[in-house]
Amino acid sequence: MAAPVAPPLCTWLVAACLSAACGVGEKEKQRRHRGAGVGVGGLFGSRHRPGSRRRGGARSGMSMAVALHPERGVVETKKTDVKQRRVVVTGMGVVTPLGHDPDEFYNNLLQGVSGVSEIEAFDCSSYPTRIAGEIKSFSTDGWVAPKLAKRMDKFMQYLITAGKKALENAGITEEIMNELEKSRCGVLIGSAMGGMKVFSDAIEALRVSYKKMNPFCVPFATTNMGSAILAMDLGWMGPNYSISTACATSNFCILNAANHIRKGEADLMLCGGSDAPIIPIGLGGFVACRALSQRNSDPTRASRPWDVDRDGFVMGEGSGVLVLEELEHAKQRGAEIYAEFLGGSFTCDAYHMTEPHPEDSGVTKEDINYINAHATSTQMGDLKEFEALTRCFGQNPQLRVNSTKSMTGHLLGAAGGIEAVAAIQAIRTGWVHPNINLDNPEKNVDVSLLVGPQKERCDVKVALSNSFGFGGHNSSILFAPFK
Repeated sequence: MAAPVAPPLCTWLVAACLSAACGVGEKEKQRRHRGAGVGVGGLFGSRHRPGSRRRGGARSGMSMAVALHPERGVVETKKTDVKQRRVVVTGMGVVTPLGHDPDEFYNNLLQGVSGVSEIEAFDCSSYPTRIAGEIKSFSTDGWVAPKLAKRMDKFMQYLITAGKKALENAGITEEIMNELEKSRCGVLIGSAMGGMKVFSDAIEALRVSYKKMNPFCVPFATTNMGSAILAMDLGWMGPNYSISTACATSNFCILNAANHIRKGEADLMLCGGSDAPIIPIGLGGFVACRALSQRNSDPTRASRPWDVDRDGFVMGEGSGVLVLEELEHAKQRGAEIYAEFLGGSFTCDAYHMTEPHPEDSGVTKEDINYINAHATSTQMGDLKEFEALTRCFGQNPQLRVNSTKSMTGHLLGAAGGIEAVAAIQAIRTGWVHPNINLDNPEKNVDVSLLVGPQKERCDVKVALSNSFGFGGHNSSILFAPFK
C-alpha cells in the first residue's frame, strides 16, 4: 500500500498551484514578499514607528503561495546548515517599574533602586497586600493611536510599545524597514495573564447588558493578540504567535523565536513577554492563593529573595522584548550586536532545570559565570532553585548569582523578558546588579555565590537566565559576548 502524501508536500502543491493559476511573476513575488500588510496601520501612532509599509496587499491565497516558494524542489537541494545560522541580539525594549529604556532600567538596577511601592491604580485598602512593582508613569503617545489604546488592555499597550522601542534600539529605520523581507520577519511575544482587565470590565458591563460590552473584549483578552496586532502594524508575515507558560513565558518565546531563525524560517524576530496583572482580580487572585508579600509598611524591602524573612513575592508589571537576528543579516545592515544567543532548554525535571542541552548551546556548565535566577522571594521556590544551581554548577568561585526581582517584583510572563535584558546589559557593561534586601540569608544558601548589596564587576563569559512557571514549566536561556 502506497504511503500517504506528506502534509507539507500537499501544502506546497496547493501553494504552487495558486501561484501558477494567479500568474505571479518573479518581480511581483519579490514585491509582495517584502511588501505591505493590510488595514491596521491607520490605527497606530506613527511618530516613533520604525518603518512604514508599502501600499498594496496580496489577494487571498497569495501570501501563502509567496511564503512557501513554488521552487521548493530547488530550495531543498540547498538546505541551510542550521549550525551555521548564529543568532544575535541587536535590539532591546522595556517597559518596567524602573524605567522604559534599557540603559535607564539597568542603571537603576545597578544602583539598587527598588521599583516596588504602594498600589495607586485602584483602591486596595481592603486587601492584605497593597504593594506592587507598579508602573507609575507610562504613555502610549507616538506608539499606539489613542482610539486603539483606549480599548486595549495594558498588557498590549506595554507589548507594542516595548516592541517598537526594541526596533528603534536596533537601529531599524524606516528605510531599513522598507528593505526587510517581511515574510522572514516575525513576532513571538507572549503573556501569562493576557487581557485580564478587558475581560474583567466586560463581565461588569454584562451585568447591565451585553450592549454595554467592549466589542473588542474577546480578541483583546487573548494572549496572542498583542503579537498579532504588532505584526499587522509592521506588515511582518513571518512566524507570528504567542506562547503562554505562566512565569516562564518570555523564555519560551525567546528560545522558540531563536529556533525559527536557526532553522532558516526567519531572519529577524521580536520576542519576549508582557503582563499587566495589577488590577483587583489579579491582586485578589494571588492573595487568595497566599502567594504575595504583605510587607505593606516597607514596600521597597518586601521582595527579598533568599532572605529568611521573605514572606512571598511582589507582583510587577511591564514588558521586555528582544530583537533576535541572524548574524549575517545583522552584519549586512550594519547592526550593533549586543550579545549572542547561544540556546537553552525546557524541562520539568528539577535536577536538570538549569542545565542547558549541550548540543543546543555549545557550551559547558563551567563556561557559565553569571546566573540571573528566577528567585521570586517565595519560601520553597528560592531554595529549590538554589539547590539545583549548586548541584549543577558546584562551588565555582567565579560564579555570580543575582535576582532582578528583588528590585522589580515579579512581572509574571514578562519577567524573563526584562531579565534577559538585564543579562545582556551585564555582558555589555561588565557589571552585575546587586541583590537588595538580602539581610539574613537562608543557612542553606551559599552566600559566596550571590552578588552582594552593591553592584560587582564581572567579565561575563556566558550568562544564564532562569524562568519557572506554574505547571512545571522550567526554562533556561543563554547569552554570551559576541565574538
